[in-house]
Amino acid sequence: QVQLVESGGGLVQAGGSLRLSCAASGRTGSPNAMGWFRQAPGMERVFVAASWNDVFTYYADFVKGRFTISRDSNKNTVFLQMNSLEPEDTAVYYCAAETGAVRKTPRTRLDYHYWGQGTQVTVSS
Repeated sequence: QVQLVESGGGLVQAGGSLRLSCAASGRTGSPNAMGWFRQAPGMERVFVAASWNDVFTYYADFVKGRFTISRDSNKNTVFLQMNSLEPEDTAVYYCAAETGAVRKTPRTRLDYHYWGQGTQVTVSS
């Protein structure tokens, strides 16, 4: 089993920045993929960013140029640096991880077995 714990969410004004962290623990090894998804009220959970084996990174179009995903593989931790935040970025952000075989473009919920509990990000206008 793998446990994921997110931190770093909060309230920020539009144009501001936040950095989310997600630490993986348990029988992890080094996850082959770690990613971030978000879910706004009344909406589906959608892909935000992913890192495949700390080699490739992928982003949803709506965050390109504003968000950056990075990993500290030694600590099994993934980060999401969020800049130029907009009210539309308000959502619960979820960390996800996959320790088994995973395709090189892990952009869907089905690519991940393990999920964190989520952290709220609120951007005020």
